[in-house]
Amino acid sequence: MSTEQPGSSKTTPKRGRPEEMELDEEVSVKKPSFPPISADKLKTDKSEFRKVPIPPHRYTPLKENWMKIYTPVVEHLKLQIRINVKTRNVELKTSPETADVGSIQKAADFVRAFALGFDLEDCLALIRLDDLFLESFEIADVKTTLKGDHLARAIGRIAGKGGRTKYSIENVTKTRIVLADSKIHILGSFQNMRIARTASCNLILGSPPAKVYGKMRTVASRMSERF
Repeated sequence: MSTEQPGSSKTTPKRGRPEEMELDEEVSVKKPSFPPISADKLKTDKSEFRKVPIPPHRYTPLKENWMKIYTPVVEHLKLQIRINVKTRNVELKTSPETADVGSIQKAADFVRAFALGFDLEDCLALIRLDDLFLESFEIADVKTTLKGDHLARAIGRIAGKGGRTKYSIENVTKTRIVLADSKIHILGSFQNMRIARTASCNLILGSPPAKVYGKMRTVASRMSERF
């Protein structure tokens, strides 16, 4: 007969399972090492292809500067390029002589920057340098309530009298800005683009230009001291 009373409860210590004991122990795991892949291994038999649409107002400048666009793409990047007259696109294609895998993306950014309205000399920097990027946004993305004359005034605040405000932002941040109606295109490095974008957004929201200049110069000087 058991001597346990109905109200009393005894707890017996549970023994841990051997699997749990093994998991608790510290196990030294070696980190996987992946050697860098060479450019030859990244190459594939299939050729890559890009299409860059050209807006109507940039079609005539494209024809006039075609040889200046054609030469660096073909001679330096070793790509194939042509204008499709029917679809009004610039078509890019890799060739067997293409050495760098990222060349076709550089060429696509180069042609796209020209199509957006940047100067050809500024667009060529996208081919020469690796840390340059393009960014586009609309004024409606910053403030959706701007319409009619209010939208025109916001564009005027970014441009300034005779383009002075835009040139000041470009010189301080070392970027290039194109104002195309309600769209703003910025060309530059990532950090500099962020400073220029912040200054443009503050002007859209109605900040005085003098206040925007002061903040912009302070941030730009900090960035130059850091690097």
